[in-house]
Amino acid sequence: MFGWLAKPVTLISTIALSSLSLLSKRYQRVRYGYHLLIYVSTLGALSIWGVVVSVLASVTGQRLNINYYVARSFYNVCSPLINIRFIVEGEEHLTGLLRGGTDGQGQSAVLVGNHQSFLDILYLGRIFPRHASIMAKKELKWAPLLGQYLALSGAVFVDRKNRDAARLALEQAGDNMKKRQISLWVFPEGTRTLSAEPTLKTFKKGAFHLAIQAKVPVVPVVCENYHRLFDGKSRLDEGVLRIRVLPAITTEGMGPDDVSALTQSTREKMVATLREISAPGPLGRGPARDVPPLEKLPSEQQLGQPTEGRRRSSDDGSVADSQNGDSRNREEGQWDSTTEDEMDDDAVLLKKPTGSVNV
Repeated sequence: MFGWLAKPVTLISTIALSSLSLLSKRYQRVRYGYHLLIYVSTLGALSIWGVVVSVLASVTGQRLNINYYVARSFYNVCSPLINIRFIVEGEEHLTGLLRGGTDGQGQSAVLVGNHQSFLDILYLGRIFPRHASIMAKKELKWAPLLGQYLALSGAVFVDRKNRDAARLALEQAGDNMKKRQISLWVFPEGTRTLSAEPTLKTFKKGAFHLAIQAKVPVVPVVCENYHRLFDGKSRLDEGVLRIRVLPAITTEGMGPDDVSALTQSTREKMVATLREISAPGPLGRGPARDVPPLEKLPSEQQLGQPTEGRRRSSDDGSVADSQNGDSRNREEGQWDSTTEDEMDDDAVLLKKPTGSVNV
């Protein structure tokens, strides 16, 4: 009925996007709007694709890999469009661990990453592993497209206002991790930290409770501070960012009394790594490192050891914050000491699928 509108609408859209593309190369604010439009549009389109993948993967016995497929799809589509690419260092610490479990099925782990902004979806698209999925707050269940995708992918919806229900969800997640070799991704800061300075907020302890309870290792994953590319207000530029996967931290022999120490030591390692791989902020020392153009960037296999030129800053304020936060949250030696604010909005885990699962 409206077929006669298709050609002029397509023509106008093409001209408009082409004009924005040309202007974005000269004007920063135009570039910000153009890249943001592409990013959000791609995210919306891939949400629909996510629902399709969820149905197909469930039918073919690949439900545990739904998030992996959707994440990689988003990265492979969006990354070239906005010209932001990620180079991963130490990926063997992740792939080697998850493939080295019993009976060749892989080992589960709690993966903890830094959380800067909604642009993190792009870095998750590059690094997100197989056999892992998300835990979301209950309200997201009714979000258009996203809620349907989460439900089909087997996500656990947690009512953060109900402490008992949230604790039960973590207990069930621990059981699933051991039975199904399912991994968990958590942003332990519990909120976004978009700052010019490479730093992290105090970690919440829910992920570390779970790792010790399930007797699985913790794998820290650190994405370079990207404030120089995206400030959330007027800048979304092209560039190359680094992700570093740190060696797994064993929880063997640990109990509830070790949660605070594990939380703090993991955060300290991640803060040190973040400062090492990031360009110094306004308060840092020394000149910001140069980032090579996309076409001149070495491949992931050529990277080898971390660049010597990158040094962590001397600012220890964030470590002090962690120590103060831990002193206020001493463990009582019981698993049920987990409070509501430790049930992070951004925790990631997989609901136990009903029926048999083929992988």
